[in-house]
Parts: sequence; structure tokens; C-alpha cells
Amino acid sequence: MYDFLYLALLAGFGVAIVAGPMGSLVAWQRMAYFGETLAHGALLGIALGMWLAWSNSLAVILVCLLIAALLIAFERQKLLATDTVLGILSHSSLALGLIALTLIPGARTDMEALLFGDILTVTVAEVAVVWLMAFGVLIALWRLWPGLLAITVHEDLARVEGVAVDRFKIMLKLLLALVVAISMKVVGVLLITALLIIPAATARHFAKTPEQMAALASVVAILAVCTGLAASWWVNTPVGPSIVVSGSLFFIVVFLGFGRQV
Repeated sequence: MYDFLYLALLAGFGVAIVAGPMGSLVAWQRMAYFGETLAHGALLGIALGMWLAWSNSLAVILVCLLIAALLIAFERQKLLATDTVLGILSHSSLALGLIALTLIPGARTDMEALLFGDILTVTVAEVAVVWLMAFGVLIALWRLWPGLLAITVHEDLARVEGVAVDRFKIMLKLLLALVVAISMKVVGVLLITALLIIPAATARHFAKTPEQMAALASVVAILAVCTGLAASWWVNTPVGPSIVVSGSLFFIVVFLGFGRQV
């Protein structure tokens, strides 16, 4: 009877492991709003999957990658500020996704599960997809890590030193799109960015190197998943919000316990 808990833990761990390094990069490069935009776009991906009878995971990945590509194109045109473009894409995709879901004939959607996650219903196949994609993202980060750190520290200096800045920024956005896609089942479209940012912010106090911060952020995310699932089991609270609240409590304890900004 506890198989669903084991599957939920495995899915949560798969997301948490990759959320550490990706969340650290998101925090360093101030990309939280971009993550939020991709999360809202995931709802449109769900609607697209239902309309076309595709796998939801595949549809979400395609829509997130499309939004990332649109942002890259707008950034190159330099007609609007990045935050303005993100605001347009974020709210447009969220509104369009909600409308599309209501117009699908005969479709039954659990909006609470989409918005706040439904990790307790993951299947073996979905867990396998999460781990496969997480492993792929980690391999890509391992290969791209030096360049990503270089553009994080000083973009102009990295460009002078021959780093392909534009290529690394594009790859980071595409990897973030994949992470958002696999995180939706765990915490839902409204809380994905929190799962990326909060563990990274908590780990920042203890880390002396970027690699330590990425690893510690993964540990904090794993602890948040375990604590959130336990709270949901014993107190009967929604799992996705419980995971995020657990991560927030870890951050508050670190902030209050060490008495300085983290």
C-alpha cells in the first residue's frame, strides 16, 4: 500500500537533485521571473497535450522550449526590455492555457493538481522520465559549468576571453525549460520557481564555492521533499505546497539562526 509513497519520493528526489544546480544558476543570474514564465507556459502545454492527444510531459517540454526560444528571439531584437517580454509571455501563456483547458470537449482536469502538483499519483513511467531527464540535465550542466560560471561572474569579460556567451545563455534557458517541465508534477505550475530558488538561497550561507552551493541546494531540496511528504501524510495537507513550505522553514531557520542575509 505504500508503493505510491516510494514513487513520490523517487520523483521528488529526481527533481530535487537537478533543482540544486539549476536553482543556483537561476539565483546567480536573476532568472526567477523567467522560471515563473516557463511554469505558466507549462499549463498551456497541458492543454496542448489534451487537444492533440499527446503525452502531457512531451507537450509541456515542447511549449516550454518554445517560450524559451521566443524569449531568446525577443532579446536579440532588443525592442522591449526583458522583464516586459517575460510579463507578456508569462501572463499570456497562463491565460491562454486556462482558456484552452475549459474549451476542450469532454475533458476533465484537476486544476488544483495542475497548479499545486500531484506527486502522489506519479507512475513508474513518469518517475523513469523524471530521472532520465534529470540525468541528462546534470550531464549537460557538467559539460557547460565552466562557461556558465564565467558568464555569471562577468559576462563582458567572459566574452573577451572567447567564451560563447550567447550560446551558453541559450543552453541555460533550454535546460531550465526542461527542469520546469519535469517539476510540474511535483509542485505544480505556481510553485516551481520556489523549489528552485529557496534551496539555493538556503545553501548560499554555508557554501564557499559555487559547486558547494549547487550540491547543498540539492540536499536542502531533498530534505524539503522528505519533510513535505511526511507533513502531507500526517497532517493531510497538499503535498506540493507542503514541500515548498518545508523549504521555506529551512530558509527561515538558517536566516534566524545565523543572523545574516543568506
